[in-house]
Formats: sequence, C-alpha cells, structure tokens
Amino acid sequence: MISFDNTYARELTGFYAPYAPQAFPSPALLRWNADLAEELGLSLAGVSAEQLARWFSGSELPDGAQPIAQAYAGHQFGNFVPQLGDGRALLLGEVVDRHGRRRDIAFKGSGATPFSRGGDGKAAVGPVLREYVVGEAMHALGIPTTRALAAVATGEPVRRERTLPGAVLTRVAASHIRVGTFQYFAVRGDLEKLRRLADYVIARHYPEIGNDADRYLSLLRAVAGRQASLIAQWMHVGFIHGVMNTDNMAISGETIDYGPCAFMEAYDSATVFSSIDRGGRYAYGRQPAIAQWNLARFAETLLPLIDEGEQDRAVERATEVLQQFAAVFAEAWLAGMRRKLGLTTAADEDRALVDDWLALIQKHGADYTLAWRRLADTVDQDAPSLHEMLADPGELSAWLARWRRRLATESQAPADVAAAMRKVNPLYIPRNQRVEEALAAATDDGDLRPFERLLEAVTRPFEERPGYEIFAEPAAVEFASCFRTFCGT
Repeated sequence: MISFDNTYARELTGFYAPYAPQAFPSPALLRWNADLAEELGLSLAGVSAEQLARWFSGSELPDGAQPIAQAYAGHQFGNFVPQLGDGRALLLGEVVDRHGRRRDIAFKGSGATPFSRGGDGKAAVGPVLREYVVGEAMHALGIPTTRALAAVATGEPVRRERTLPGAVLTRVAASHIRVGTFQYFAVRGDLEKLRRLADYVIARHYPEIGNDADRYLSLLRAVAGRQASLIAQWMHVGFIHGVMNTDNMAISGETIDYGPCAFMEAYDSATVFSSIDRGGRYAYGRQPAIAQWNLARFAETLLPLIDEGEQDRAVERATEVLQQFAAVFAEAWLAGMRRKLGLTTAADEDRALVDDWLALIQKHGADYTLAWRRLADTVDQDAPSLHEMLADPGELSAWLARWRRRLATESQAPADVAAAMRKVNPLYIPRNQRVEEALAAATDDGDLRPFERLLEAVTRPFEERPGYEIFAEPAAVEFASCFRTFCGT
C-alpha cells in the first residue's frame, strides 16, 4: 500500500536514532489529504478512516516504515545549540511519487524521542491544523513547501498553558535535511560524515552538479540560489516565517516548520508576529538578510570539503558565493514584483516603481494583499476601493500615471494585463483572524467546519468566488493591534 524506499536510514547510519512513535489510545482522523496521497502514489483508496488514523498517529506502523529521529544542531535566534534533533518528530520513510520525486513522510507530535531534551514530544490540535492549512495555502500559491498528508487527533490531552486536545501531523517533504544537519557533524569535526551527508544531498537534491570538479562549492551555490528564490516568493505574498533558525532552513529549498508564521496584512517591512522574536530578528523585511546569514553558517560547514587543508582559500571561494546572494535575491524579487505589476519585460525604472508603490502602501497602512489585488482593477478604470485604501489621491494618482505609462510600453491589452495580475496576486490568504477562529473552533468545540471552509478558500487563492468574501477581509483593528503567534508544533 505504501512502497517505502528508505535511503536516509539505509545510507546514513549514524545520522539518526531509530525510535518508535507512541501508541495513542483512541486516534481519530481529522483531515486526510487525498490529493496529496494520490500524488505520492499511495494505494490507500479503500482504507478506512479508522485504519488511516491508526497508521498516521503512529499507533500502528504501515509495512516498510522505519521510524527514526534525525540528528541536527542549529542557531536559534543567533545562539548555537550543538544538539537539537527531532524532539517530537519521526521520519517514517521515503516514497518515490508519481513524478519520480523522492519524498519524506514524517510525523510531528508522535511522542518523545532521544532528542526531546525533557519535552513530551507531543502536539496539540491547533498547531497541527495551522501547519496543515498554511502549508496547503503556500502550495496553492506556488511556493515550495512541505505539505500535510494527515492530521489525526490522538484522544490524549497535552498540557501546555492549559490542557489541550492532542494531535499528530503527518508531513511530506522533499527531505528534512537542514542547515543544522550539516552543523551537527561539522561542530563534532566528523569530516567523513560531513562528506557522506553532502554527497547524499547532491545525489538526492542536486544531481546536476554531481560531476562538478568543485561539487561542494557548487552545492553551496545551488542551495543559495534556491533560498534566494524561496525568500523572494515569501516576500511577494507577505509571508513571515517567524523563526528562521538554521535548523528551520531546508537544504532542498522548501518552506519548513510553520510555527509562529503569519501573513502580513497592513504593509510594514518591520512587521513581526512571533511572541518570542522580541528584537525583530525575523521581521518581514529582514528575511533576505537572515537567509544570507544562515547560508554563511552552511558555508562554514562545507569549508573543509571545498578546499581540504586550504582554509583561507576555501573561505575566499565560499565568501564569493555568499556575496552574490543579494544580487540573486534582488533579481528574483524584482522579477516577481514585475509580474505582480502586470509587466512582462524589464526596464531600468521598474525597481523605483516597485519601491515607491511599497512606500505608498506602507505610509497609508494599506492591506498588502488587497492593495495588489485592487491595483489590477485600475488597469483600465478608476477603482474606488484602491483610492479608499490610499487616502492621499494626489500621491496615488501620480504613481498610477507612472505605472500606466510603463504598461503602455509593452502594448498589452488592458484585459490581458488585469487577468495576468489576478493570477499572481492572491485574493485569499490564511488571514490571521480567520486562522485563529478556525483553530479555536476545532480546539474548544471539536468543530472542524470553520477549518474546512478556510481550507477551501486558501487552496484556490486567485479565483474570486461568491460566499468567500470574509476570507478577503483584513482583521478587525482590535484583533490586529495585539495579534501574536506562538511556537506550537
């Protein structure tokens, strides 16, 4: 039914601890991602919800699963911790999906592991459903991401600030290898394991560089390129990860670990939602710089492989790659912003056009998502809603005139421009108030209907639909002024 092929467990002995998930008393399926199961090639169409709940809570294990807790280290808010690891996660194994891609299937919240550091290793319903809905929204937006295959209630309470219903998330990823995985072996001076890990990553994620003479330098460059593209995509939709520690940066280039994440509403580059990010280290506008900082930590682990015995030369070569990150990111960011503006060609004035638009919506505290969406309405007409959002008509009119002159250089039909803009500027995102309402209903009342309705909205983010208006509305001022997110999963 599930054709596991577990290369990580087979080829990287010494990189993990074999460990079994906890058996929960009365697991119940909250949500099953049938589309993802089909994509993965899982033959589970006739399996009952009760059996799925047993398998994907860890109470029973499907044939071929080899649960392991992966070892890794990490910089957490800039402070290095030499041993972290899967404290409440277990990698069940890998499958090769219908497109020939190798994918991890892993648990979160399945109980304590050897890396739990005194924690219970469990998760609550709310954080599990948050990761489910935000991951699926990111996928629908076209952003590389881990995804949820299943959410299962465990039937057992977990104790946090209050007692909450427990749950297990089954997460699918290109892999769960992180910058912190490399740091774990680098800090121990284990060059042999470091090389094995790098070779495994190249074979699994970057086979095109496998024959490069400088393949470890090529690995750094490839990972940096994917991260530049990923962070640019976050910035395009106003996504704030919230906890960009090195153990939360996936080498594959996927978004991973949706803890205190949120989508920005009123535009401000200094926006922070995470309750533990008191200094704004991971603010919206700082995400590109933090990605570069994390990549520097990755580069440090690769130095003995890049030029064995020639530390200074390795540093020089790695630094050259890192210094290119800002330009690579800027190119990806501007290319995406052009698409959001309806432009299909490049011109020197485009960066200033984007910067001035962002300054305008920040000055007026406009909703980031709706400002872009309403801009599409103004391609060939005046849109009252945009003028209401940006209360200074003179500034807006002057900027709109510049933008229209720029559009005119491309000779596109206005209807085509508007349609193209609506395909890249979402109307529905996981707005914080709607997310919190859905999670509260599921946690406090066992009512999944608000969650399902939210999921329906954000998994078709670009298509305006009657009956979904509430999912396009910004949060009430009293909610937005004090909203904070917390690490939960």
